[in-house]
Amino acid sequence: MQQQKGNSPLGLRPVLFVVGAFLTILGVAMLVPAAVDLAGGDPDWISFFVSGALTVLVGLLLTFANFDRNITLSRHQAFLLTVLSWLGVTAFSAMPFHLSRFRMSYTDAFFEAISGLTTTGATVITGLDLAPPGILLWRSLLHWLGGIGIVVMAISLLPFLRVGGMQLFKMESSDTGDKVLGKVSQLGAALVLIYIALTTLCTVFYLLGGMTLFEAVNHAMSTLSTGGYSTSDSSIAHFNSHFINWVAIVFMICGGVPFTLFIRMGRGGVRVLFSDIQVRGFLGFLILTSVILTVWMMLTGKDDLFDTFSHVMFSVVSVVTTTGFASADYTQWGNLAVASFFALLFVGGCTGSTAGGIKIFRFHIAWKLFVSHIHRLISPNAVEVQRYGDRRITEDVAASVLLFFFIYIATVGGITLFLAAVGLDWVTAISGAATAVGNVGPGLGDIIGPVGNFQPLPDAAKWALSVGMLLGRLEFFSVLVLLFWRFWRD
Repeated sequence: MQQQKGNSPLGLRPVLFVVGAFLTILGVAMLVPAAVDLAGGDPDWISFFVSGALTVLVGLLLTFANFDRNITLSRHQAFLLTVLSWLGVTAFSAMPFHLSRFRMSYTDAFFEAISGLTTTGATVITGLDLAPPGILLWRSLLHWLGGIGIVVMAISLLPFLRVGGMQLFKMESSDTGDKVLGKVSQLGAALVLIYIALTTLCTVFYLLGGMTLFEAVNHAMSTLSTGGYSTSDSSIAHFNSHFINWVAIVFMICGGVPFTLFIRMGRGGVRVLFSDIQVRGFLGFLILTSVILTVWMMLTGKDDLFDTFSHVMFSVVSVVTTTGFASADYTQWGNLAVASFFALLFVGGCTGSTAGGIKIFRFHIAWKLFVSHIHRLISPNAVEVQRYGDRRITEDVAASVLLFFFIYIATVGGITLFLAAVGLDWVTAISGAATAVGNVGPGLGDIIGPVGNFQPLPDAAKWALSVGMLLGRLEFFSVLVLLFWRFWRD
C-alpha cells in the first residue's frame, strides 16, 4: 500500500471507492433474506428490498464517483478506511432491523448490526423462535460477512498498520513478504474458498445432527464466524444434542485458529497444526481449562462425566473463541465456574482468525517478557534474545503488546464505569463491558447472562457497548489514532 503521487495522505477518493464497493456488496447480500421472506410469504421482504436498493444505490454512487484504475492507499488512508468501512457498513446493515416488523429503534437496530458484523453475538431481539426467517438469516449473514472481513483485515491490514503487536506477523501477510501465497489477492481468494468450504462442511454435520436446512445454514455461519447468533432464544441448548454440541465445538475451534493454517495444512498435512506455537498454546489452554473445570464439578456433586465434560468443553470453547453459544447456564455451576468464565472473557483465539479477545499470542509474548525481566533481575549482565516461534520479539513488538494490554483493560474499566453510571449493577456493568470489548456476546448476571438478553439495557448503555465492540474488533489503535490532531495535520 503506497501513497499515490500528488495525493495528500488523507485524500478521500480511494477510501470512498472501497467503502462504496463494500456497501454495494452489502446491498446485494440484503436480497438473499428478501428472497427467503418473499418465498415464504412474509411481508418483511419489503424492508430488505428497500434497504438493499438504497444501499446499492449509495454504494454505486460512491464507487463510480471515486473510480480509479490504480487505487492505492497510504498509511493514513488505511486507518481511515478501516474505521469508515466498519461504521458505514454497520449503519446500512441496521436498516432492515429498523424497518422490519420488529420496528426496532435505530439504537437497537445499530446495536444488533454492529454485534453481528463484529461477530460479538449480543442481541436485543427476543422471540427468535417465532421471528421471520429473513431477519434470522440476515443476522447470520452479518456474522458470516463480518467474519471473513475480520480475517482479511487481520492478515493484510493490521500488520501493515503495526497495530497491537500485529507487525510480528507482517512477513507472513504483507504483499512483499508473504510466505503462504505469492500475492495478497491470491491469499484472499484462498481464504474465501476455505471459509465457504468449512461453512458448507459445518452445515452438513448440523444436518446430520437433526437440524433443518435453515437452522443448519444459520448456525454454520454463526459457528465458523465465532459470532453466536442462533435461531432460538435458547441458543444451541434448544437442540439438546451432544452430537450438535461437539460439531459446534470442532467448528468453533476452526474459527478460532489462523485461517492461513488451513492453507498450510493443504500442503504439509495435519502435522502443520501442531507446529504452530500459537495453535499449540490455544488448543492446550482449551483442553487444560476444560479438564480442570470438569474435575472441580465432578468433585462438587456431578455424576455424569461425559455430560459434564461435554457442557464444560462447549462453554469454555464458546467463550474463549468469543462465539457466545450456550448449551447450558454456566452461571449456575458455582462461584469458581462464574469467576473462571469471567476471566475467559478476556482470552480470545488466535490472530488471523474470526475470534476476538486479547488473543493467545499476546499472552504468550507477555509471559516471555515477564520471564526475561525476572532473568535480568537475577543476572543483570545476561543477554537474551526473545523469540516467538521463529520470529524475534523486537522492542517495538514488545511495547505494542504491553500497550495493547493497558488500553484493553482501561477501555473495559471506562465502559464499566459508564454502565454503572447509567444504573446497571456492577456484575452486569463489568461483564457487559468485558464481553463487548472482547466480542464474546453473553455476559454474567440475570440480565445479560448466557440465557439473558441486552434488550432491557438503557439506550446509553447500548451505544457505549457498541463503541466497545467496534474498539475491540478494530484493536483500538485503528480507531484511537483518528482522535489525535497530528493524524489530520501530517
